[in-house]
Parts: sequence; structure tokens; C-alpha cells
Amino acid sequence: MGLQLASQGPNSLHYKKNLNMIKKSIIDHVPIKGIFNKLTIEDLDIKGKRVFIRADFNVPLDDNLKITDDRRIRSTLPTINYAIDEGAKVILSSHLGRPKGRPDPKLSLAPVAKRLQRLLNKEVNFAPDCIGSLVEDYVSKMNEGDVLVLENLRFHPGEEKNDEDFARAISKLADAYVNDAFGTAHRVHASLVGITRFLPSAAGFLLKKEIEHLKGIVDNPVRPFVAILGGAKVSGKIGVLENLVDKVDKVIVGGGMAYTFIKAMELEVGNSLVEEDMLVTAQRIRKKLKGIGIKFYLPVDCVISQSIEPGAETKIVPTLEIPKNWRAVDIGPASVKLFSEAIQDAKTILWNGPMGIFEIDAFSRGTFAIARAVADAYALTIVGGGDTDLAVHRAGVSDVISFISTGGGASLQLLEGKELPGIEALTNRENK
Repeated sequence: MGLQLASQGPNSLHYKKNLNMIKKSIIDHVPIKGIFNKLTIEDLDIKGKRVFIRADFNVPLDDNLKITDDRRIRSTLPTINYAIDEGAKVILSSHLGRPKGRPDPKLSLAPVAKRLQRLLNKEVNFAPDCIGSLVEDYVSKMNEGDVLVLENLRFHPGEEKNDEDFARAISKLADAYVNDAFGTAHRVHASLVGITRFLPSAAGFLLKKEIEHLKGIVDNPVRPFVAILGGAKVSGKIGVLENLVDKVDKVIVGGGMAYTFIKAMELEVGNSLVEEDMLVTAQRIRKKLKGIGIKFYLPVDCVISQSIEPGAETKIVPTLEIPKNWRAVDIGPASVKLFSEAIQDAKTILWNGPMGIFEIDAFSRGTFAIARAVADAYALTIVGGGDTDLAVHRAGVSDVISFISTGGGASLQLLEGKELPGIEALTNRENK
């Protein structure tokens, strides 16, 4: 490709800059332009208009209600800043946690408004509710470029029920609707689907980018295309596997889901996580991949433990020698080497799901090693799922991953080839 990595180590800025240039040269050959057929915020005339932006501000809070990770807030800043620059009156909404349809002070979006004020470097007002005369009064006093954050949408049961009256109530606050909450686009909720019946509706920049990368690149990959799937359960990834069967060149399976495949081969897995009702399906998928010439990789060794607790005793054993009272909690060094070699020639890598219980230090080495191998590949690298996102950040390689999806369940459904209700509800470009 005419680019060479610098001789400095993988943590040097020069190394990362050159690696990112290589990855960009690959994505430039992927036909993702034009794949998104919905209106975007750029198609709307929003100057002086009230714009209701549905974001995904479902961020983690500590015991003192302080935000511990604001990446989801930062990811929608391009859309918010565009609306501000265009002179819109920006009304931001989101859910946070699972308040079960009633107010919960521990799940208020007030900390989000405070963080946004710092990130935007301008005043951000906060409304104590998301519907009603008090909120309408807040909106009526807004000037062009003002920003208002509404209280948690899920404080009202009508949100998750996609209640028409609730959808109508939130729509009264605005002149136009923009969805930039990819992480919840698979939900049929009032602020994602119902509201689009009452307002001109378009996508934000984050939503558009997610679709272009996850759908465009997976459907039209630069080959060789390697899929790495991990996490706990086969059942959550079967749809992805079946959708990728005729698109990938190699499939690597790690994490807890690997042991359902291994047991389906009538091998001993000790107390490792197994979905008994998925054994037949796992065997069918493995044979299908093998039958059409797709290389299929499972762990050859693993870290085992009798307890999923920090400080628990661990051993490294071949996958075929897991004792009956032990369970696999991570892939071992031989599996790391095998998997790393399998992705060396890849030009597109999709990774969804960790290789083990990486939240515990003693069980994290395999996941972090694969994160580094993926990051160092001369390939377009796509990471999906909240756990995998967290893993690449903890491994310190997030800045050399080509694209990190903000959606967990939404990205899985998209990778399964399913339509997402929150996207389908938006106005089609040809209907403009």
C-alpha cells in the first residue's frame, strides 16, 4: 500500500499514526457511500427550529452519581454541535438505566447535562421532566443555539410501551426529530419509533456512520475477512454466524461460547459454560462452515479455575484436558498465538465478544492479547458490543481500531441482517 510502519514501538505516536493511515487506505476501497437511504440532519432546514435529538446517554454512574465513562456522550457531539452551529434550538433526550416507568433520582440525566456543559463549553439547561407544561415552558424560552437536556424518558411507562399519547406529548416540544441513538435503535420505543409519526425525521451523524460501517463493510468486505466472536453464549451470536457464512473467510470463536462448540464435538469441557439446547445448532454451524471451505478456529488451550473470583487458583491446560470440576475462564497462550496468526493476513476484521471473563485481571490476558493483535493488523478493524469496546479501551489500543460501534444489541441485530425499528421509522431519502 506504499506505507511502512515506523520502527518505533506500538505505543509510539508515529507508529499509531502510520497504522491508522494504512487502515484508512483500506476503508477508502470499501463501497459504503450511498448505503444509507434515510434523511440525515443535513437534509433538514433547522435554523431557528426546535430540534428533538434522541441520543444514547445511558452512561455508567458511580455511587456518588458521577459519570465514570462519557464516551457515549462524546460520540453524539458532532450532531449536537452541527445543530448548534445551524442555529437550532437543541432539545436532547435519552434514557438511563431501567427505572421501570417511574422517577428514580439515581437515574436522573442531571449529571449528563452537567458533563455536556463542560464538553460543549457553553450553558446547558436541564428540565426536570420530558413532557408537560413545565417542560414546554422551558422550550418556549429557548433561543437559537441553546441546549436543553430533558429528564430520563423511561421515567414514564409510555416510553417503553411506544404509547401514542406519550409519543405525541414529546413531539409537541419540537419541529423536527433526529435520531442519533444507535445503541437503542433496535427498540420499539416512543422516542425512537412513535415520535416519527408526528415530526419530520432524520438520522444524526453517529447513526449514519454506524450503518455505513457495520452494514456496508460487512456486506462488502475487503478480503480476507475474519470474524472473531466471543462472549458467553452461542445463542446470542448464532444469527450473526448464519448471516456471515457466505461473507467471511475465517471464523474465530472464543469466550464461553467456544465450549458449546467443543462439547458439541463430544469432548469434555469440565464445568465450562455450555448451552445444552444449542449443541445441535453449534454442530450444524461448524459443519456448514467447514463444508464450504471457511476456516473455523476454536481455542486449543485455556485458562481454567474452580471459582470466578479475584485471586482464585488458575491453571493453563489443553482444551481437551479440562478437569471435571474446573471451568475455562480465558483462552491460553497457544490459542492467542493461533488466533493472532489467523488474522495476520486479514484486510477486514470484525470482533464481537471477549475471549474470557476479562473483568477479572487473572482472566484478562487472552482478551487483551487479541485486542493488541487486532489493533496491530494491517486491516480495517471493526469492534462491536459493549464488552469488546471496554476491552479494547482497557488494553490501550482503542485509538488504532478503525471503528468501535456504540451499540450492543443493536449492532448484533444489524450483523444478523435484521432491520432496526428505530432506523426503519426514519424518513427515506426518496420520500423527501
